Amino acid sequence: MRRVFYRIAPFLLAAALLTGCAAPQISNSNIPLSVTILADGQTLHAEVASGSTVAQALQQAGVTLDKLDRVEPPAYALAQENVTVTVTRVREEFGTAQSVLPFERQTVRNESLPEGETRLLQPGTNGQQEITTRRVLENGVEISRGVVKVVTLQAAQPEIIMVGAQTPFAASALSGRLVYLSGGNAWLMEASSANRRPLTQEGDLDGRILRLARDGNWLLFTRRSQKPAQEEINTLWALEIDNPQAKAIDLKVSNVVHFADFIPGTTTNITFSTVEPRAAAPGWQANNDLYTLKFSASGALGKPGQVIESNTGGVYGWWGTDYAWSPDGKRLAYARPDGIGLVSFRDNALVPLLDVTPLQTRRDWALIPGLAWGGDSRTLFYVSHAAAPGGGNPEESPRFDLGALSLLSGAEVALAREAGMFAYAATSASDTAGNFRLAYLQALSPAQSETSRYRLVILDRDGSNRTALFPPQGSPGLEPQIPHWSPQGDSIAILYQGNLWLIDLATGQPAQVTGDGLIQKLDWR
Repeated sequence: MRRVFYRIAPFLLAAALLTGCAAPQISNSNIPLSVTILADGQTLHAEVASGSTVAQALQQAGVTLDKLDRVEPPAYALAQENVTVTVTRVREEFGTAQSVLPFERQTVRNESLPEGETRLLQPGTNGQQEITTRRVLENGVEISRGVVKVVTLQAAQPEIIMVGAQTPFAASALSGRLVYLSGGNAWLMEASSANRRPLTQEGDLDGRILRLARDGNWLLFTRRSQKPAQEEINTLWALEIDNPQAKAIDLKVSNVVHFADFIPGTTTNITFSTVEPRAAAPGWQANNDLYTLKFSASGALGKPGQVIESNTGGVYGWWGTDYAWSPDGKRLAYARPDGIGLVSFRDNALVPLLDVTPLQTRRDWALIPGLAWGGDSRTLFYVSHAAAPGGGNPEESPRFDLGALSLLSGAEVALAREAGMFAYAATSASDTAGNFRLAYLQALSPAQSETSRYRLVILDRDGSNRTALFPPQGSPGLEPQIPHWSPQGDSIAILYQGNLWLIDLATGQPAQVTGDGLIQKLDWR
């Protein structure tokens, strides 16, 4: 073994000597790279070690980057010898400016105006909007601009011009006076359906109240308030129709949603009920109160007299209470979601007559049962909530009947089974023998009467001679509404698809009176 070592040792020594005489080796990582940087209008130079990134070259040159700045080659790339790095400064600027939001112009045809005549129904007002823009600049030069947000500060109100259009329908004779709401204004028909004139011109009637006095000389109506709806819903006004120079009288009463009417037998005495505005649906909390008010043709107002103070109104009373005067003006009935009864003016109290199972809608509305007086002022017709055939929660029953209650005997009679929840009734005036007829709406789909359309039906006070009048079988039904009898009891006015129709009871023939589809409410005295 020792011999082998002595033989190899000379060779190892020679190799070591040769290695010690070789030229020194230089690593690539030690070679500096020259980098040129173009940034901020300057030309900078940096030397970095091989394997460095562009970001490191920028750092060595003292160049910092903002988050939007762009670098070419990219900052993560490896630097190369004699490479030129370009830094583009990118900046975005936001600015806001207000601009005018121009109003639109709308034209509405109205057959109540003579052909070709125009009337400004609502003046147009410009709105205002705030526009936020974004500018992108590269090295101080704008390269793009765009809108990023638009906020409407005040909505524009369209200009609405009513244009008279010739009605294609033949004129019909009228008894009494018929008023209707069209385009936010009250209109009057008298003697003939062709004889029409506007009673208001401001275009701000909201349709909550539109009632004629029994003699047809005064009109009671509500106007939309100029205040925010959560502060005031509407205001109550009266107008003397026979005086062409008369101006509408502000009765200084507000927030009337369900009821206001003239007291029969008087000309300028009214009763009304109020609500409190609310921001949440349905927009009010009912007071379920009742007041009287006397005013004069000169505009002098008496002090409102409280008959029923504000109260909860029973089950679902937040929706409200409705009232109805008997034709002779001696009794005032009330209806609320859980019952009907009479108002005692002597005791300032409500006197219940019938309990009604309230409808559980599970939504932001409640059902006030329809209520109407008979022409004899001794009978009440009402919508009752009947129990479902299969049982279950009675408040969820889909069955509604039309019933009659005699105030003389207390007898209750079901006149129409499954008539529907909106089976609103109205009676003609009594003849000399005390007889009258009843008109009501019959649901086409009684089990879904909330969304069903309806058909006009008339019958005698005892339920006999039942006749379906309008619309004809197979035609779309009526929207829920109260039928209106002519003063003579020989015809009925109804709204169908936004138009006024008159049904002649002698012939059973309907006659379309208007065709512009703009009529919303009516009354006939």
